[in-house]
Amino acid sequence: MTNAIRLFKVRGIEIKMHFTFPLILIWAGLSFGMFNNGGLEGAVYGVLVTSLVFLIVLLHELGHSIAAQYYMVKVRQIVLLPIGGVAQLEEIPEDPKKELVIAAAGPLVNFALAILLLLVGPLLGQVFSARGLLSLATSLGELSFSSIFLYVFTTNLFIGLFNLIPAYPMDGGRILRALLATKLTYTRATSIAVMIGQILSWGFGLWGFLNGNFFLIILAFFIYTGAGQEGKMVQTKHILGDLRVEQAYSRGVRSINLNEPLETALHATLNSFQSSFPICEDGNLAGMLPYSTLVRALEKKDLSTPIRDVMQTGIKPASPREKLIDIQKRMSEEGVDALPVVDESQGFLGMITSQDLNEAYRLSLALDRAEPLKGIRQAV
Repeated sequence: MTNAIRLFKVRGIEIKMHFTFPLILIWAGLSFGMFNNGGLEGAVYGVLVTSLVFLIVLLHELGHSIAAQYYMVKVRQIVLLPIGGVAQLEEIPEDPKKELVIAAAGPLVNFALAILLLLVGPLLGQVFSARGLLSLATSLGELSFSSIFLYVFTTNLFIGLFNLIPAYPMDGGRILRALLATKLTYTRATSIAVMIGQILSWGFGLWGFLNGNFFLIILAFFIYTGAGQEGKMVQTKHILGDLRVEQAYSRGVRSINLNEPLETALHATLNSFQSSFPICEDGNLAGMLPYSTLVRALEKKDLSTPIRDVMQTGIKPASPREKLIDIQKRMSEEGVDALPVVDESQGFLGMITSQDLNEAYRLSLALDRAEPLKGIRQAV
């Protein structure tokens, strides 16, 4: 995730803070200080308890991450956002048992912390009773150990329970998908979980709108869009299946010699549908000239500038035997719309582009939808 500040590492996992994160601390200070007439004491209280709550959020995300590492799933990073935290995994296991454990690990950390606080509380002079918890509302903003302790305890418990709501892609939604996947296909289980998650997001949004809760509105937006994006990603993976690069890449692409001037690339772009060009020397791949690189070069360089001076080098080519879904993921992560295709024995073969991927997806989707119809026709 861009615009995130690196803080430290835990078990090889980078912990980052989004640049907007301080906004939640400012909001907490204003909320408890100015809006609730708590003054400076209330502001300090707000910043302190919010910081402690986000420490709990970090432990929650570490729960997911450590469980993922147990199953040999790489964890890229954990990013703290104003609305919570996100553990970014390399992939979500399609094994229902693994996903269930990883999804449940976060809330279980919260419940373990709640039990720990219950055990430690009496030793610190804290008495847990219905009256004591009800008095929390009146003690909010009070800069005392008891008030802070109770606030952290109840919020920790709330985080654990709230995350169990079956609103995919929240933890509860992932647990729901894992349970559904034990009886249904992974794709069908995801579709149901996405539908339930988006329905619940509308409920969150409506409740937030009626009660003026801006946080719930933002949360509803993230749940709705997150569910849709992950649902589409799973469908794409299912549709592309085991298709390989050799089944979809463009073979008749034009390559340009690295000693040619930028003018050659400009004319080639204007006179064809090709926008990115492999740069070769004696038939061997030397680099790539993506469209974005060409545009930047034309803004700063002369048309007579050799392409070798502006081309991108060190690009890992795609192998004809790589899966299309892996290539799509890589292109998305690297922010490119084309990759050269190179075979170890045959050398440079062509390019795989985002357009090739889209066409493969649409054709495979059409065939996938046609299969049930074929079965019906055969039965008739």
